[in-house]
Amino acid sequence: MKYTSIKKETGQILSTEDIPIKYDIYLPSHAMSALPVVLFVHGFKGFKDWGTFPDAFFEIARSGCAVIAINLSLNGIQEAEDTYDRLDLFERETFSQDLEDIRSVIVAIQEQKIKTSSTLLIGDRIALIGHSRGGHTAIAAAADYDEVSTLITWAAVADYTKQISDKMVKDWEKKGYTEIENSRTKQTMKVGKVVYDDFMKNKDRLVALTRVQRLMIPCCFIHGTADETVHMNNTQLLFQMCQSPEKERILINGADHTFGSSHPWDKEDLPEHFSKVVDKTIEWLEAYFLTHNM
Repeated sequence: MKYTSIKKETGQILSTEDIPIKYDIYLPSHAMSALPVVLFVHGFKGFKDWGTFPDAFFEIARSGCAVIAINLSLNGIQEAEDTYDRLDLFERETFSQDLEDIRSVIVAIQEQKIKTSSTLLIGDRIALIGHSRGGHTAIAAAADYDEVSTLITWAAVADYTKQISDKMVKDWEKKGYTEIENSRTKQTMKVGKVVYDDFMKNKDRLVALTRVQRLMIPCCFIHGTADETVHMNNTQLLFQMCQSPEKERILINGADHTFGSSHPWDKEDLPEHFSKVVDKTIEWLEAYFLTHNM
């Protein structure tokens, strides 16, 4: 069943560090029964309101689910929708804390601390979608948390150790941080050594290419063939190592890392490549997730 009217509700819970995890819920306005949950995890320098993401959430919700999009607690955005006003938090955004944030959200759904004004949310079977670094973390979360019953990644990183350059390591050893420039905001953003130390210490739990081997749930890996940020070989590796009997690799020909999207997005139509990602995501959810939760 396709719903024509979708509403958006907002809220926040606290992380294990008592830092807000802000969320938006997109759901059918007149749903008559409890809704399955699709949880979206943004990537590095990402956030729930980025570009075309909200448009995707509206479309996915039309299929009869509640889409919950979160800002990870340490992503650097707190008071504004798209402004990095807490670079001190961004500097120490560890992969382990991102994973804990996903756990906090799942528990909050189950305990009805995350709830809607009109219908119940089903918290024991959740579909997880992650973009880029968020896809990397989503894979680790799917391996850790039994509530995750379906996984979809968009341009996911397979092994974040491959994204770490020698220069970054030298910076961490010498200065305690490395710096990146945000091309959109022109901010210089520090990534602290704590991020590197956490990842290297907990690689067995955090590396997607390792954790994907444990997954037996339906898994869909979507990637653009022209992605210069995270090469499409990442998705090929994830697909090959995944042991699930229900898995698929989908390549979007000519698509870049954001599938033609940018922030802000003020055009009426979605980019062609991103539209394909949304369509394939919905097809996968309808085939492997929504039919099992109706």
